[in-house]
Amino acid sequence: MAEPSEVAALIENLRPLGIDLVAGGPPCQPFSRAGRAKIRSLINDGVRDEVDARKELWRSFIDVVLALKPRAVLMENVPDMAIGDDLFVIRAIADILEGAGYVVDYRLLDAWRHGVPQHRKRFILQARNDGALPAWPAPMEHRPTVRDAIEDLPPLDDTTGARELPYMGQPSSALAKTLRDDDADIIYDHMTRPVRDDDREAFELMTSSTLYSDLPEHLRRYRSDTFNDKYKRLDWDDLSRTITAHIAKDGYWYIHPEEHRTLTVREAARIQTFPDSFRFAGTRSDAFRQIGNAVPPALGRTVAEAILPLAEQRQEQPRLPDLRRRLSLWADEQRDTAWWLYPGPDMTAAAAAVAALLDVHRLPAATAASLMEPLRGVPDLSSESLQHIDVHKLSKTRKDAVRQLRSIVRESPSVDWTPRVAAMLGDAQHRVFSLLRGGNELLVNEHVSKVVTLLMELPEGHTGLRTDIKVALAQLVSSGDEAALRMCAIRAIAVSEARARILNAAASHPAESRGERVS
Repeated sequence: MAEPSEVAALIENLRPLGIDLVAGGPPCQPFSRAGRAKIRSLINDGVRDEVDARKELWRSFIDVVLALKPRAVLMENVPDMAIGDDLFVIRAIADILEGAGYVVDYRLLDAWRHGVPQHRKRFILQARNDGALPAWPAPMEHRPTVRDAIEDLPPLDDTTGARELPYMGQPSSALAKTLRDDDADIIYDHMTRPVRDDDREAFELMTSSTLYSDLPEHLRRYRSDTFNDKYKRLDWDDLSRTITAHIAKDGYWYIHPEEHRTLTVREAARIQTFPDSFRFAGTRSDAFRQIGNAVPPALGRTVAEAILPLAEQRQEQPRLPDLRRRLSLWADEQRDTAWWLYPGPDMTAAAAAVAALLDVHRLPAATAASLMEPLRGVPDLSSESLQHIDVHKLSKTRKDAVRQLRSIVRESPSVDWTPRVAAMLGDAQHRVFSLLRGGNELLVNEHVSKVVTLLMELPEGHTGLRTDIKVALAQLVSSGDEAALRMCAIRAIAVSEARARILNAAASHPAESRGERVS
């Protein structure tokens, strides 16, 4: 599907059908920062990336959507692939869909909140153009367990099971009853791999809390410091660990809660909420891979129900476009007096390097102004452009940085300073430099988290810095020419709020707060 001719043929076949929903899971592999400008031009020009066609499969997905104009769009992916590279690809996709008239929302969903008895997150993007805002399924009150999923399946004792076995007993939970085929007498694919004698001995010693390092040394075939979770017995009354395609190669991550063996194909399928009537193609390993790579059907069903057509027409207005517009306007106004906090015509590479290296955004406005105003619009770093900085008023870290900067430009005034100054920047400072130069960065920290939680009205318990907050921040910042401006606005608000809290604390408890500062 990376070939334009294949996409065009698919579109022509589907166009007459009046497609209501386009759903898929195209790879959204992270792109390096160096390649982002190129990807942006590819998006704008409609040109394919011939270097890595697989990375462009998401563009094929979007081409189909734009051509067919369905009422709704549903896209899923594994979290790491979706939220990598600051959700750059996801933000680009959302930007394209919004430009085509869709209201877009995307989130990370915990599968266990929707009836799946395992620790598993899935990234879901939905978009619709029927006047309704994207809706999300309500979480279930009951937390499903491994017992709910597989307790009613026949015990295998010391065997490896079989392709076909008779059902035994009745479903022991609502989940098992839902997954079981009431009209069938046979359970299919209830089979696992043989277990080595020494591994069986290890399994017999294990409970759900046993670590690999707890096993006797003669039963450990791997380094215990590196593979401390190599063997994992599941807990009857808890969630399973995530069922992934890795189960096809190493089932020892998934030891049965009671029997001394690894999970069967059918047990893994049950934990993924596949009904017993669903058969898998190929070998046992093929079946495990299909199960591990799948979206849990129970999660898929709840999301699909949330995106069904409405019985009556609506015209609901999304909050995000107006929120983004107001952030951009506010940042544009602030840039008149605090230009060093934002990308713009005055923010040259030289100014951005100093601002990033000295963490200028953390300084009081007057101090920041005295440092940065002489660098406004200055194209190059030199001894002259840095001579105004009074190091005696700076912290030791900033003093050392300024002295190193001066040394670089003084010793080799005719040599490009850029690579040597870049080597001085830490990873976070590199990202700040990129942001100030208009780069599409997401900068997440505790203070930004508080601002995003407030603006996006996130519920309590959904504010992990690396998951929900990052996704919400991506939606708020979005993509395009003003994305960096909005990110800088959120960052400026976060720092000013943090400073205000510290000053208030100092005023209320001067003795206790004397050591706190935002610098």
